[in-house]
Amino acid sequence: MTMKKNYLNKGLEILQFNQLDDCNIFHFVTTRRGGVSQGTYSTFNLGRNSGDTVESIQKNYEILSENTGISLQNIVYPCQQHTVHIRKVDSSFLGIAPIEREKKLVGIDALVTDIPDVCIVVTTADCVPVLLYAPDKKVVAAVHAGWRGTVGCIAANCVKMMVSEYGCDPKVMRAGIGPSISQSAFEVGEELVEAFRKFGQEKLSLLVERHPVTGKSHIDLWKANSLQLQGEGLVSANIEVAGMCTFSNEELFFSARRQGIKCGRMLSGIMLK
Repeated sequence: MTMKKNYLNKGLEILQFNQLDDCNIFHFVTTRRGGVSQGTYSTFNLGRNSGDTVESIQKNYEILSENTGISLQNIVYPCQQHTVHIRKVDSSFLGIAPIEREKKLVGIDALVTDIPDVCIVVTTADCVPVLLYAPDKKVVAAVHAGWRGTVGCIAANCVKMMVSEYGCDPKVMRAGIGPSISQSAFEVGEELVEAFRKFGQEKLSLLVERHPVTGKSHIDLWKANSLQLQGEGLVSANIEVAGMCTFSNEELFFSARRQGIKCGRMLSGIMLK
């Protein structure tokens, strides 16, 4: 199943999951097209900590807001640090001063909320964005799962929080695993293979392939996160994998592995209407 391309009011292109096509939510994954940034950040960079100019990033966020109708004040943006920490965005969190909110978002790599009109987002440029929706309790989540987050089971832990804190039923939960680095492009050292060994030999054999020529290992982060979600009770038919590689698709996506760390970031967001 291929993600849908939608062109919004001002011509901005976003990608959307078929599994998350629901009248109760709005979600999106941006591409690198449509903004004002220059150089390796060209053009629609939404990574606030990427090294791009403040003016360009602000203008790009204004373009996003104009196209989606989402107020900039209603976008909750974590300061990701490849952790497994999850923040619950509830009324008490939203009630504190903005500067205190920013402090509480440092080192957070996943957000969960049941508050309407609050858009929770994560940024990526090869790491795996995971968007979750529980239609039974009207709860959404946005997860940033790089290899560290994947090893730390951040997506699975997010589902656990949605179940324990909100009473969500994972059997009806829907998930979208967004554009990120593919297995064929994700060549890793043996120390990374060892990190994934915690999942057991059976799962490891599903996640790791050796290149027939180089002998190097390649890890499938898409499958790793999908298996985690299924392990928490999600039905495989309710998990949509975009299957779009950020490393190999230079026109559409930023890629830290291809461009270096000083590059742009895509934004994956989800919001209850």
